[in-house]
Amino acid sequence: MSQRQVLQVFEQYQKARTQFVQMVAELATRPQNIETLQNAGVMSLLRPLLLDVVPTIQQTAALALGRLANYNDDLAEAVVKGNILPQLVYSLAEQNRFYKKAAAFVLRAVGKHSPQLAQAIVDCGALDTLVICLEDFDPGVKEAAAWALGYIARHNAELSQAVVDAGAVPLLVLCIQEPEIALKRIAASALSDIAKHSPELAQTVVDAGAIAHLAQMILNPDAKLKRQVLSALSQIAKHSVDLAEMVVEAEIFPVVLTCLKDKDEYVKKNASTLIREIAKHTPELSQLIVNAGGVAAVIDCIGSCKGNIRLPGIMMLGYVAAHSENLAMAVIISKGVPQLSVCLSEEPEDHIKAAAAWALGQIGRYTPEHARAVAVTNTLPVLLSLYMSTESSEDLQVKSKKAIKNILQKCTYLPALEPFLYDAPPNILKHVVGQFSKILFPWIFRYTAAESGQLSTTY
Repeated sequence: MSQRQVLQVFEQYQKARTQFVQMVAELATRPQNIETLQNAGVMSLLRPLLLDVVPTIQQTAALALGRLANYNDDLAEAVVKGNILPQLVYSLAEQNRFYKKAAAFVLRAVGKHSPQLAQAIVDCGALDTLVICLEDFDPGVKEAAAWALGYIARHNAELSQAVVDAGAVPLLVLCIQEPEIALKRIAASALSDIAKHSPELAQTVVDAGAIAHLAQMILNPDAKLKRQVLSALSQIAKHSVDLAEMVVEAEIFPVVLTCLKDKDEYVKKNASTLIREIAKHTPELSQLIVNAGGVAAVIDCIGSCKGNIRLPGIMMLGYVAAHSENLAMAVIISKGVPQLSVCLSEEPEDHIKAAAAWALGQIGRYTPEHARAVAVTNTLPVLLSLYMSTESSEDLQVKSKKAIKNILQKCTYLPALEPFLYDAPPNILKHVVGQFSKILFPWIFRYTAAESGQLSTTY
């Protein structure tokens, strides 16, 4: 046998390996093929090809593994049990940029499914190598590493702390300053996943200088980047007054209000969420939002969208109103009550109705003027029907009842009270009768107050 014939055997073997990994990678893109591939033992066949002498075979084998692991947690667990992770981590540090991207994709695909699988990635020493990849010259490698780190960090505080301890945060902050939009998106998303778990982790992100750079990107024309930037700022601001104030000090107002008019629904939602997370902390922060025109902007946003996109805006109005009588009046003046009433009547989802009921209750609980502003929108009968409906969730019933009680105890607007005399159950009717007594027989309440030293609210 000639030398050429001998070499032809090896060429055929290489060609067969190449065809195999390419075909598996292609088949793995179609969900209907996954079970057949799994039953055929594809994992054990791909594993040795990760160390193949031909770089393209290595890369394609890693890509195929990533696609399989991405499909479900059983296949991701098979990657772990097949002792494939140590090979990937070793190659991640040694191979070229194409392999690094494919290997990081596998780690991300495995780590996304559960804390246990993410912990397996941590246990095999992948974090240090992924962090090194954040310094790679190739933006695609940085992006793949940031994505994997974010998927690990998102599960819980312990995994997020492991990512922080590996030194990822300062490098992720550098990544959001890179010119590539895709890298900015993924780095901002990873910072959001790290910051969300605790004030301490959020503080770590802040200490690395993230807020200033994130705030500068609020007006970036790329909608997907804006989503991630707004999400990251929300996850920082939600934890404490101090962190919320740091976000505000980055001069996000009134710039962030422009995002409430964005064409992208999720930009709107994330902008509303950011404003909500700031407003909930203190009356002073809520007043700052009011002064910037934030309440009116959120009300307009609620009117321009439907469903869950509305939810953070609805809650934001409730938080603002909950702080004080004056702030609740600011919501009324900005015509927030009619918009909340529309949400209460129109939205099909109980959790959105419950949020609207809660917000209306916060607005109407202060004075007869506040209660009347809610009552004139014909909101009380809607709240009553939601409370009495057997189809309403328990949370919706509880919040509707509380809102009715809050509003009725201050309401002196008789046209809104009269229908309750005929339709309300006894536990609601007592509040209605009490209000009629206050209005029609005020001398009784003056006498009660003189007797007890305080105005009685028990009827």
